[in-house]
Amino acid sequence: MQLDFNLQSGAPKKKDAVPPKPAEPVVLGVSALTKKIRALLEDGVGEVWVEGEISNLRRQSSGHLYFTLKDASSQIACVMFAGQTAQLRGMNFNDGAQIQVFGELTVYEPRGNYQLIIRRVQERGVGALQAKFEELKRRLAAEGLFDSARKRPLPKFPRRIAVVTSPTGAAIRDFLQVLHRRQRGIEVLVFPVRVQGRGAAAEIAEAVQILGNATALGIEPPDVIVVTRGGGSLEDLWEFNEEILARAIAGSPIPVVSAVGHEIDFTISDFAADFRAPTPSAAAEILSSDSAELLEQLAHLSARLRRHVHARLDFLKNQLESFERTALFLEPPRRLREHRQTLDRLADDLIAGADSSLQSHRFTLERQSRILAAHNPAGKIETHLRQLRAEQDLMHRAAQTSLRDHRQILAHHAAVLEALNPNAALARGYTITRDATGRILRSSEEASRSQILETKFHDGTIRSRPEAAPSQA
Repeated sequence: MQLDFNLQSGAPKKKDAVPPKPAEPVVLGVSALTKKIRALLEDGVGEVWVEGEISNLRRQSSGHLYFTLKDASSQIACVMFAGQTAQLRGMNFNDGAQIQVFGELTVYEPRGNYQLIIRRVQERGVGALQAKFEELKRRLAAEGLFDSARKRPLPKFPRRIAVVTSPTGAAIRDFLQVLHRRQRGIEVLVFPVRVQGRGAAAEIAEAVQILGNATALGIEPPDVIVVTRGGGSLEDLWEFNEEILARAIAGSPIPVVSAVGHEIDFTISDFAADFRAPTPSAAAEILSSDSAELLEQLAHLSARLRRHVHARLDFLKNQLESFERTALFLEPPRRLREHRQTLDRLADDLIAGADSSLQSHRFTLERQSRILAAHNPAGKIETHLRQLRAEQDLMHRAAQTSLRDHRQILAHHAAVLEALNPNAALARGYTITRDATGRILRSSEEASRSQILETKFHDGTIRSRPEAAPSQA
């Protein structure tokens, strides 16, 4: 039933229920539905380990492998591409073989079949953790993270050791007990971390990085870092097999010793470290020196040094005694007198040679002075100066005479030019008449042939026309 309200009366009234109109259904295409299923499988399951029996194995010419993995009641299609098949060498990989595979669950969309893309294969019984260990070890080794060339030697006598471990575990107690028993005085810095459980690897890696950067943080850096914990199962030690810790150890600027578990236990951190100690106690033995052994070595070296010093002193004593028996030590006054006499003789020879050389240079200087006086150039210079002044006077008088003659010639030419100047004739009353072309007219007949005449006076020019032919003389 549905209630309806009458707006006029304000009272509700019942009305028969009307079913809602159904919504339009969402229709998916096959491809869209397949993509949804693939997304659900990849996001919901993703990478997974699966165990089963190989069936219907097909090896393609491309190198890819197609097979079915089955158990008693189910099966799943599997694909292994050519790039992953190298790991199958030496393995029984045929129909009927029991294997464990690691891969990604997805959907082959063209056929709508779900399948497993295989990344890793191992025989059943190896264990997933061991397989993961071997895979990470192989990958990091291929990068060169475990190369012996990059590993650094440990300090012979470390003064400060940083231990990254649990502060309550047996490993730190064993380490400190052995270290202090063998060599006291070594400073130990304990960096407390978790050594088991999810996230412990990140804590240990962070501790190694902090210690490696101790100087920048204002902390006195250690000479060596020890990463350690006691023994346990593969699951207990697994945090020491994480990639983050391996890279932190390999990247540390300070040498790192890995002492994890018992002697038979191996972890990824052992391969990444500069040195692997089989146990925490062994790490303490390696980094410390036995005090008794050091004292014994010191005594041995002291005895060797004492013997060497005594032998050297005996040799020098014998050499000194042999020197005392030589003539140099037996007759020193005589040798000294001889050297004094030789020195006096050389001094006399030096003074005599100096006097002779000085006298010779004095005679040469006097002779050169007389020659220089005889050839004194002062008189010749005075004579040449008088000749020069006389020649200067002659040149001055000759220049004055030549200048006067040229002035007279110039005045004569100027007078001639002035007499020939046409302007002077115009000033005396003469005129010059030209026709329209500017040609000077020299007769009246030439004037009659011109239409326009131009007559120039000394003070101007007038234009005129001829009116009649000129009369004949």
